[in-house]
Amino acid sequence: MTPPDSGAAASALATDQYELTMAASYHAQGMNGPAVFDLFVRSLPESRRYLVAAGIADAVAYLEQVRFSKADVEYLRSLGTFDEAFLNYLAGFRFTGEVWAVAEGEVCFPEEPLVRVEAPLIEAQIVETALLSTVAHQTAIASKAARVAIAAGERSFVDFASRRAHGPEAAVKGARSAYLAGASATSNVLAGKLYGIPLSGTMAHSYVMAFEDEREAFRTFARDFPTSAVLLIDTYDTVQGARHAVEVARELADEGVRLRGVRLDSGDLANLSRAVRTVLDEGGCGDVRIVVSGDLDEHRIAELIAAGAPIDSFGVGTQMGVSADAPALSAVYKLAEADGRPVLKLSTGKDSLPGRKQVWRVERDGLLDHDVIGLDGEELPGRPLLEHAMSGGRRMGQAPSMADARERCERGLASLPEQLRSLEGGAVPPPVRTSAALDELSTRVRAALDDRGA
Repeated sequence: MTPPDSGAAASALATDQYELTMAASYHAQGMNGPAVFDLFVRSLPESRRYLVAAGIADAVAYLEQVRFSKADVEYLRSLGTFDEAFLNYLAGFRFTGEVWAVAEGEVCFPEEPLVRVEAPLIEAQIVETALLSTVAHQTAIASKAARVAIAAGERSFVDFASRRAHGPEAAVKGARSAYLAGASATSNVLAGKLYGIPLSGTMAHSYVMAFEDEREAFRTFARDFPTSAVLLIDTYDTVQGARHAVEVARELADEGVRLRGVRLDSGDLANLSRAVRTVLDEGGCGDVRIVVSGDLDEHRIAELIAAGAPIDSFGVGTQMGVSADAPALSAVYKLAEADGRPVLKLSTGKDSLPGRKQVWRVERDGLLDHDVIGLDGEELPGRPLLEHAMSGGRRMGQAPSMADARERCERGLASLPEQLRSLEGGAVPPPVRTSAALDELSTRVRAALDDRGA
């Protein structure tokens, strides 16, 4: 795994074979003129009403670092597929283009370009796969985490998803995306190091089971972590575990040990949290927080809060870490202009929009009203969403901070009208329009294709 902004080269072999065969053909035919590609999500999953853009900063870092190493080129040579002229081109490959992108943490909608790449055709083609996987995965997790944030409201939630993520790198990027969208902390230590995310961790059932007595396990752990201990109390009997936690807290108070919380990971969390709260309060541990975990998602969290469960924080794992109800986005990367010629795709259900585009956001009374996808250079009402992120293959300015991305996401979620913030199912049309100029260009390009018999 290449840490973000490390300066270490990223292998350009992280692509699909057909990107290289197309690039080789372009090279052989001398086709390497300017091209414009749009990365966007074609449609929302059934359970979604918006997206939260994430992975943009990592995509930019990748483009700055992407290279074919000597070993990469030798591997490609061993395949016997590519000629020496193309291999020599790859040996000196760098991304030299321009990138326009939405800001990290921006709320967005289908069909809107999240990233616009303007570069020589071969460069823009080769980076497609890495850009899609980077942005689509992190956007999926951030969008799920945003729903958890809405459900949790004023209560905090922590990313517990690492052990169920699709590999260590996915766990780190998922932790980043969850934090961006509102998680207060993560259990993933590497994500904490790389992105400055606060860490949160309690204990596992195995720790309690390693001791002959539950109270001894609690006592030992609390002494080892006298200001931060959160005790897992459901290994045997949850309510009895709460009594044991109170007993240990009282016993160790004179040593300066202060129990921070208890965690429930199974059972009827609403009723158990009430019973545990009673035990804690009656035992003089009213300041001890209750944390719950165990296959939580936004719907279960909303139900627990609606039921009045006295829960202070949620640990959210599998359902958020793999975006279980919508694990894949229909993210695509489509050519919009080649050598100054606007192009579009007409495939049924997979059509695209031509030309260089911008997105304008129109708000009324502090709430999002609608977005307009138009042609770059138009003067339309609203705030342009696509920002100049790279010039000449180099990042424009400093990488965005996680604090800025979190604040942007929070503002964006707060600006959504209630029908878009709702966690309920059912389709709601995205508030996205196209400009008259873009519509006219689409009509003109379609007519030209018809005239050529395309």
